[in-house]
Amino acid sequence: MPQQQTIIPINIEEEMKTAYIDYSMSVIVSRALPDVRDGLKPVHRRILYAMQDLGLAHNKPHRKSARVVGEVLGKYHPHGDSSVYEAMVRMAQDWSLRYPLVDGQGNFGHIDGDKAAAMRYTEARLGRLADELLGDIKKDTVDFNFNFDDSLKEPSVLPSSFPNLLVNGASGIAVGMATNMLPHNMSEVIDGVIATVQNPDIDTEGLMEHVKAPDFPTGGIIYGVEGVKEAFETGRGRIVLRAKSEIIVDNRGRETIIISEIPYQVNKSSLIVKISELKRDEKVTGISEVRDESDREGIRIVIEVKRDAMAQVVLSKLYKYSQLQASYGVNNVALVKGRPHLLSLKELIEEFIEFRIEIIVRRTQFDLKKAEDRAHIVEGLIIAVDNIDEVIKIIRGSNTVDEARDGLIERFEFTEKQAKAILELRLQKLTGLEIDKLRAEYDELMENIAYYKEILASIDLQKEIVVEELRVIKEKYGDERRTEISYADGEISIEDLIPNEEMIVSISHLGYIKRTKSAEYKVQGRGGKGSKGSRTREADFLEHVFVADAHNYLLLFTEQGRCFWLRVYEIPEASRNATGRVIQNILQIPKDDKVMAYIIVQDLTDEEFLVNNYIMFSTVRGLIKKTSLEQYSRPRVNGINAITINEGDQLMEAKLTNGNSEILLANRNGRAIRFNESKVRPMGRNAAGVIGIRLDDEDDRVVGMVCVDQDDDDATILVVSEKGNGKRSLLEEYRVTNRGGKGVKTINVNEKTGQLIGLKSVTEEDHLVITNKSGLTIRMDVANIRVMGRATQGVRLISLNKNDAIADITVIRGGDEEDDFEEVVPIDEEE
Repeated sequence: MPQQQTIIPINIEEEMKTAYIDYSMSVIVSRALPDVRDGLKPVHRRILYAMQDLGLAHNKPHRKSARVVGEVLGKYHPHGDSSVYEAMVRMAQDWSLRYPLVDGQGNFGHIDGDKAAAMRYTEARLGRLADELLGDIKKDTVDFNFNFDDSLKEPSVLPSSFPNLLVNGASGIAVGMATNMLPHNMSEVIDGVIATVQNPDIDTEGLMEHVKAPDFPTGGIIYGVEGVKEAFETGRGRIVLRAKSEIIVDNRGRETIIISEIPYQVNKSSLIVKISELKRDEKVTGISEVRDESDREGIRIVIEVKRDAMAQVVLSKLYKYSQLQASYGVNNVALVKGRPHLLSLKELIEEFIEFRIEIIVRRTQFDLKKAEDRAHIVEGLIIAVDNIDEVIKIIRGSNTVDEARDGLIERFEFTEKQAKAILELRLQKLTGLEIDKLRAEYDELMENIAYYKEILASIDLQKEIVVEELRVIKEKYGDERRTEISYADGEISIEDLIPNEEMIVSISHLGYIKRTKSAEYKVQGRGGKGSKGSRTREADFLEHVFVADAHNYLLLFTEQGRCFWLRVYEIPEASRNATGRVIQNILQIPKDDKVMAYIIVQDLTDEEFLVNNYIMFSTVRGLIKKTSLEQYSRPRVNGINAITINEGDQLMEAKLTNGNSEILLANRNGRAIRFNESKVRPMGRNAAGVIGIRLDDEDDRVVGMVCVDQDDDDATILVVSEKGNGKRSLLEEYRVTNRGGKGVKTINVNEKTGQLIGLKSVTEEDHLVITNKSGLTIRMDVANIRVMGRATQGVRLISLNKNDAIADITVIRGGDEEDDFEEVVPIDEEE
């Protein structure tokens, strides 16, 4: 080993620690984090400074991007050319930066994710706004450091005249930390800065009167301000952004979703592919087609919705499963005096104000020195002009320039600078007009010097200058918000998008389900022929028609005793004449099972309601069971066992009770039994139940169950037969007995009336909807149906065609009559 070399033993663990810390600090300070003052990372700062050096102002011709990249690499940024070019490209994209800093010419990429053309094909120059970042840089406003090889100097920060960090945001991943700062509106940020200058004690709420929320270049809608407020107060928060959408309805009543703005940094092409995948995988049902109709005018994504689907539900699911809704984690980490800090909105603004005051002071000091130097020269010129003859004499009598200079200094006590300026004075300056100009210039210089000194002596005047310059920036570059703000909670539920309207839900014999607005059904007089209620398939007819609000929960019970859950708005909406959709496509109901009963519940989270209410079940073979509603309050996709069904039996009805109801069961032979609910003890979900009514024979079956509140004096019992007869009877006509008996006659069943089809509890304010097997539907006032004795055969409610029969009846509680009322003469005689 040569004598002059020495090996120094070191601890490798300590060396690794030191080296990694040095590396991490280099990444943090020199690459990944922006400076709080100008909002730029080193690469962006070097690009803008190099472009200014090349003379690429916004009003000068563009120059090849490769020329700019080469300038940056060769002088300031010894890294890969792609990193420089990609950084410059991003500063030129109006969908990446809220206020672009580079004016690009050529293919600079697309919001679809297409990359920019190679740097040899594109051209660039500084944008207009970049002038405000670089202005006054030559007035000693910022410090300059040596570049990587100490051959040149570069600015450590740009003298930005607007808060670029807040306006354009920044993102980056360093070692052990990251930053994600969102863009904001220029006008709002400037108003916030001015408000802070004028009131240093302003709080976050006060600032939010000016800076409402982030403002993204691609628009969209921010949902909820709690995340915004948290980010403004602490520097960390979560902001939810949704695409801007519109639902339009064509002449045929079909709904279409139009997306005109997408969330920030979302790739439009990838978004459309994702929506198509959701459609293909049936994760979002109800979409018939997805198209991209975007053009130079803007984004336009068209999502056509199927006829039996609801656009608002489809849109809400797309928000959930695709990037039509995106959340952004705010992390306001920036370099403050060379060290990373987490900053609130007010701290960011205060740092900018402090920086601007520093810039103004340094600029004023530069202007003051320049003005004083010039005033010193002009003062000497004035003295020389006033004594021009003597000055000329001294100059002419001197053999050399140095001798003339020394002679002037000795005679008039000029400084060396003044004497040199006099010797360089052109003869044209000796005219009377030029002499007046010198005196005017001197007076102006003295005024400026006094003003500069006043600025340096007054912090209040410095703040006034900050405010005035910001107002000029706002006037030149301020614009309206692009991102709307919704002050609702960021986690918007589907029901927030759906009106809670009254719906008529129908389920056919073959399992087709749909919902229709109740207003579509005409109110007719008793005895009318009815209107077409639903187009059913051959050999199909409506079995269940009931009324529910769009936000209600439906507990659906199948004939095999399973329970499934469905929100009413999740049922496909269709016109009155439409068939609907097979329920197995909505719920995981086995093909050999079918819905037999339903219960409408407003809220499954109300503990008190769940514990104090019950579900009463009855089967076609006369069994009855009572179970707490709470046991059915936890929805499962595959359903749960609601009641054990014995062989040869099936579920017939399920009703919601409060524990004190009167129960009525009726069979198809026209007999009914009444007993108190207390006669049935609560059982578990897997119980089969106890006998409620004894049937007459093997062919007999239960056709209806009514649960009536003991205190409900207005309720009457409505019975309807399959041939269209019906009547109302008072509850008191049915005597109370024990469960398990055969009951008493509730309607006189014969060949003309047909067997009993339904039993309902009704009041005078209710409406009755009758559906027959051919699909015809009539809606009538219950008040028009006479109250008669329980042993009579009733009156004709609906005129049936030959071979037709009633399939189902339902009651609309307190339904309002419509203007479209078809008056039909009542048939009052007893049939």
